[in-house]
Amino acid sequence: MIRLRFESRLAAPAQDVLAEALTMRGVNAELMPLLRMSYPREAENFDLQQAPVGQTLFHSWLLLGGLLPVDRHSLAFETLHANGFDERSTSWVQRVWIHRRRVIESGKGCIVSDELEFQPRLPLGATLPAALASRVFKHRHARLRKRYGLLSD
Repeated sequence: MIRLRFESRLAAPAQDVLAEALTMRGVNAELMPLLRMSYPREAENFDLQQAPVGQTLFHSWLLLGGLLPVDRHSLAFETLHANGFDERSTSWVQRVWIHRRRVIESGKGCIVSDELEFQPRLPLGATLPAALASRVFKHRHARLRKRYGLLSD
């Protein structure tokens, strides 16, 4: 398993950041223009915090640049928390994809953390898959920091 962790201190209330992060529109706001996740029309305004756990919510294309399909993701949540989620999904590329997001109040803002554990299906070693996932999540956190600003100490 490959394990990665990312964290950003944002100058916005945790509830505002979490509310946006738990919509597919919010997920794509973090991913674009690098990637976009497709989703069914009924998921447009769906609050992921209300999703059923332990079952596939829907299947999604991961689209490079928002256009080119590069993976097919089966989105499922293992646990939902008041301050985030534990996603345990699979895809054509990832045998196991575990994404834990937490959004915790901190002073006048919040701390967003993403922990990843994943196992690629192809025996490529850890370097390339880790570099790709790292690039995507560094991009996501840069988008969060740009949108909400940095929390000053």
